Amino acid sequence: MDTASGPGIPDEDRRVLRELGRRMSEIAALAVQQERRELWTRLNDLQSVRPMVWIFEVPWNEMDAEADLRLRCSHPLARGIEDGFRKRLYQWRRMPGDMVVGPVFEVPPVLRDTGFGLWEDVDIERTDESSSVVSRRYHIQISTDADFEKIRMPEISLDVDAWRQRLEVLSELFDGVMPVRKTGIKGTSIAPWDYVCRLTGIEEVLMDMAVRPDYVHRLMEHLTRAYLVRLERWEELNVLAFNNDTYTGGGYQYTTELPPPGADPARVRPGDMWGRTMSQIFSAVSPAMHEEFALRYECRWLNRFGLTYYGCCEPLDRKVDILRRNVPNLRKISMSPWIDLEVAARNVGTDYVFSWKVNPAIFTDENWSSERARRELRDGLERLRGLHVEIIMKDISTVDYHPERLWEWSRIAVEEAERVAG
Repeated sequence: MDTASGPGIPDEDRRVLRELGRRMSEIAALAVQQERRELWTRLNDLQSVRPMVWIFEVPWNEMDAEADLRLRCSHPLARGIEDGFRKRLYQWRRMPGDMVVGPVFEVPPVLRDTGFGLWEDVDIERTDESSSVVSRRYHIQISTDADFEKIRMPEISLDVDAWRQRLEVLSELFDGVMPVRKTGIKGTSIAPWDYVCRLTGIEEVLMDMAVRPDYVHRLMEHLTRAYLVRLERWEELNVLAFNNDTYTGGGYQYTTELPPPGADPARVRPGDMWGRTMSQIFSAVSPAMHEEFALRYECRWLNRFGLTYYGCCEPLDRKVDILRRNVPNLRKISMSPWIDLEVAARNVGTDYVFSWKVNPAIFTDENWSSERARRELRDGLERLRGLHVEIIMKDISTVDYHPERLWEWSRIAVEEAERVAG
């Protein structure tokens, strides 16, 4: 048995997990699951019926108003599974939006990955000890060409025995409750510039683009190669999986266009999958510099995939043209809270899914108002009428310890999405 699975799951933990698994299976069997899959598919095929709603990156430390999230298991593996089940059940009951619950428990590969050789060196300040959201001050680790060698090419291996053993343990655990299957890697989102800034300093590397552009290009060339080495190694190990049923930054990725005809589920390639990149630090960088220092390198990742999603928090309303020019397989564009909605709507049109990130700051207002939330959603959706829209609530650092605000927002968002569709 691999160390992550431990010597055995106690009987009480097994009882807890099997009960949670039964509840998950009952929900997965509801007809609404297939109805929502079809709606997400229509959206991603650019034939949308209505805007779709998805919530993630929740401040779980503030959500447990009724102890629904309290863990009962003691075994490390069991606690991890229990945590995932309880959060999904909680979301389904309280703030589902257009959530889809699948019928299968998936067991991902057990990989050993050495990483890139450098990790962030930071000072951390907390304002809430129960929250994972912290302020960071990064210590510079890369400032010259000689430092590039600190970023190493990752070495990756697959622990076949540990994967098999974990599959056996969980198949026996959930026997008669839900099917258990091996799956591969579905997460294909990378953020090279997030990683760079943790090593170089934010102001420093932004200045370097102006005064030392060749240095920045050499740095990005080296880092891009490291990411591609990892992707190529995943392919060699045959540990990739179709990822229509998950998300890489926006909502679910169901589509009839992936996997393409002839794709082999026993040997999945990046071209059968969705991919994603982002350059959040480029919020204040011109389109020309964004294209030169980010897209030039990100496209070497994006172009490996069948369909792609671009962006996160960086405002892209005035950068759609550079995406259109460089990313032929682009399907979804992130539109952060800091865009001009009308400019964005005009530039995106109906060529892409408009991944509208609604501002989570609404939950921190001591004068929270459901009427205001509805008004803002209605106004935005009217301006986006006729486009292919997903409404995304994410990056929720806090709800000011009022989880009911997020529950209410979820309900209102779906109501407004259905209203605008007529």
